Amino acid sequence: MCYRIYLKKNEEKRIIAGHSWVYANEVARIEGKDKNGSLASVYSNDGRFIGKGYINHASKILVRIFIRNDGVDDKEFYLGAIKRAADYRKKLGYGNCCRLIFAEADNLPALIVDKYGDFLVMQCLSLGIDMRKKLICECLTELFNPKGIYERSDVAVRRKEGLNEIKGLLYGEIPNYCTIEENGLKMLVDVKNGQKTGYFLDQKENRLAVRKYCADADGVLDCFCNSGGFSLNAATAAKSVIACDISPLALKNVDDNARLNGLKNIKTLQGDAFEILRNFRRDKIKFDTVILDPPAFCKTADEIKDAYRGYKDINLTAMKIVKSGGFLITCSCSHYMTMPLFEKMLIEAARESGRRIRSVEVKTQAPDHPSLLCAEETQYLKFFVLQVE
Repeated sequence: MCYRIYLKKNEEKRIIAGHSWVYANEVARIEGKDKNGSLASVYSNDGRFIGKGYINHASKILVRIFIRNDGVDDKEFYLGAIKRAADYRKKLGYGNCCRLIFAEADNLPALIVDKYGDFLVMQCLSLGIDMRKKLICECLTELFNPKGIYERSDVAVRRKEGLNEIKGLLYGEIPNYCTIEENGLKMLVDVKNGQKTGYFLDQKENRLAVRKYCADADGVLDCFCNSGGFSLNAATAAKSVIACDISPLALKNVDDNARLNGLKNIKTLQGDAFEILRNFRRDKIKFDTVILDPPAFCKTADEIKDAYRGYKDINLTAMKIVKSGGFLITCSCSHYMTMPLFEKMLIEAARESGRRIRSVEVKTQAPDHPSLLCAEETQYLKFFVLQVE
């Protein structure tokens, strides 16, 4: 008999609105018996059917709902869901590289698939999805005929599902670097060892947007540059760009990408961005544009206070090394650092900097990373352009 999950009174409202997560502490009782990772039916406290999703007793998220009718999770279901996700990207003009499947936002909770040219990279972030990766690969192969599919499930969140971190080839062949084209630039993507699935596709439109804020700039500083997405876009417009990162591998990728595009106005600087910013301030070196795109400083709610101080530290220092009339472009990719909280931090930093700061442009993640209004977790990226006077 399949699991039947009955919620506590009034706990169904958020889920009926479209959120997929059912937390263990929201459940009144469980009836039936099946294996962990199987499809379970969820009901309100008074017995109204809400939906079906994969169950995992090892996780605080007991069920992730993705079927709202009497359907089943067979191959036909996955083919349809994946095709709908791909058709949405195609409609928006995405082709060479994009996030093909964005988990809850595409009604496939815990499944990430990124497209890099002829290659796909997949993340399985829950037990239920992990158990069905072979079926999902069959669907991806049938729909897109990729040259290779690589798994990058080497992420800490899997531990909360009782899963080990793993990565490896799932289908075909994968080169050490995949070449993509973004905003007219060629980029080498290290899908095997790069961060996340190899590249941060969610900043595509934002990287293009920085060009106008770097036009004819004598100096641009790109902190936490990773493989150089912002640096290269800045270099198409600026006279000189310094790309800094703590990772030697990331800086090698910057150099390789600069050569690939014939850009000779990018210099790399290895080191901790906090220290680099403080050193420039100490030496009274200023830039026309400073770009801050750090990794998530908080991955749990308990880390918000420390993360807030970290974000304020780098933004305050950056504001002090921007030339009068120049720009600070600053980001956060942590959903715990909400838009109001991030803006509050920037206001405090601006006040303490002694500079007059104007907000010029505010953006979020690229459209191939859509968010659900009912699930704030899917709206995570903040991108602010500030003018420093």
